[in-house]
Amino acid sequence: MTSSDIEQSQIRYARLAGFMFLFVDVADASSLYITGRFQTGNFAETAHRILGSELLYRIGLSSFLIGSLCTVFLAIGLYGALKPIDNNLAMLALLFRLVEAALFGVVSIFSFFVLKLYIAADSMDAFGANQLSVLVNLYSDLGATGFNIGAIFFSMGSILFFYLFLKSSYIPKLLSVLGLFGSVLVTVVCFASLVLPKYAGKLQFGWAPLAIAEVLVGLWLLFKGVNVQPRENGTRNSAAAQSAR
Repeated sequence: MTSSDIEQSQIRYARLAGFMFLFVDVADASSLYITGRFQTGNFAETAHRILGSELLYRIGLSSFLIGSLCTVFLAIGLYGALKPIDNNLAMLALLFRLVEAALFGVVSIFSFFVLKLYIAADSMDAFGANQLSVLVNLYSDLGATGFNIGAIFFSMGSILFFYLFLKSSYIPKLLSVLGLFGSVLVTVVCFASLVLPKYAGKLQFGWAPLAIAEVLVGLWLLFKGVNVQPRENGTRNSAAAQSAR
């Protein structure tokens, strides 16, 4: 494979990653927005809302699952674009993101199980409303814990990918630094949410820098691709300098 073929392959992978950055963010944001409209903090009222529009709630849960599935394609796109920089680090980042996708799949299982408790509340005579509420809270807490753990794997993979972007100069350094900073911040937020769960709601604002970075990088990769020329020229100049010595 010629160097031109490798460049074109990197650009195609980068555009795939750019599209998937945006698609996954839209899917996750849609899921958060839709499901958030049903949550009231009161079991009976939440169950009533879900029963009134079960299909919409299922769409919200399915959006999160779709985003988790598409994370695999995002990770492959990033790996294909960045493996020439450092194949070992790119592979490690890919593995982190694959584990993330698997863990978020488990979170989706908990979410659909909780939905079953809500819609079956009227027919489950063996349980009172308070008992069902306790079950829902238990499985919701398990899902939240699973989400934070999955997000830690996500952030570790994101740190490595943005580090490789910074090292490569394929995209503007400002975007790479923003993504790297946001990824580290998400790691702190998720660990803090596990250690101090009562502050989890306020800590979610720590996701904002990475969310902005992913949208900007996604747009850049989709429409601009990766700029491999500066690195190639730098490599050639370095090689020429070594030969002169």
